[in-house]
Amino acid sequence: MKTYISITLIVISLNAFSQNKGRAILNEVSQKVKSYENISLDFKYTLENLSENIKQETKGDVVMQGDKYRLNILGVTRLFDGKKLYSISTEDEEVTISSENDDDNDVITPSKMLSFYEDGYTYTLDIEQNINGRKIQYVKLTPIDSNSEIKNILLGIDSQTKHIYNLIQAGKNGTKTTLTVNSFKTNTQLSKTLFTFDANKYNDYYINKLD
Repeated sequence: MKTYISITLIVISLNAFSQNKGRAILNEVSQKVKSYENISLDFKYTLENLSENIKQETKGDVVMQGDKYRLNILGVTRLFDGKKLYSISTEDEEVTISSENDDDNDVITPSKMLSFYEDGYTYTLDIEQNINGRKIQYVKLTPIDSNSEIKNILLGIDSQTKHIYNLIQAGKNGTKTTLTVNSFKTNTQLSKTLFTFDANKYNDYYINKLD
């Protein structure tokens, strides 16, 4: 009986250490991210669902400054000026104007991409991998909300720079999405109009206002 109790206490202690260590690493990442005036990322995005025989890969880039961002992916530019979200499709010659919805915790938008983990998850220290000479420490995030469509998220952190290297999200429907950061630049000189929508450039486009 004493042996069983001792083993249980050891397991509880290890779990507590793992959670505290995981949160400590993410706190370092958060502090580092918030110290930058702006962040520019080039990334690869992969979506997989083995049961549905789906595998899609694409590349994109995003510039973020506070809540504002400019995201280019799948031929669409998504521009958020802090109030309105403009989705610009050159192929369809259409601009959709809406409000960014921050109420859906399952949607990781660019403005939340580097800080979404601060609320709504429990943390567990996971494996460490050597990837191209970089030590990547993974932290496993599990949603507190049992109704979340997310099963768990693995967040890979570069142990030296404290930057996010990749994000692997497993859905309860069997879908896995992976976002891998190829380049991470900070505090670059940005155009003053980078996050401003200029309607004059899209006179020939169909403007779809959702609200």
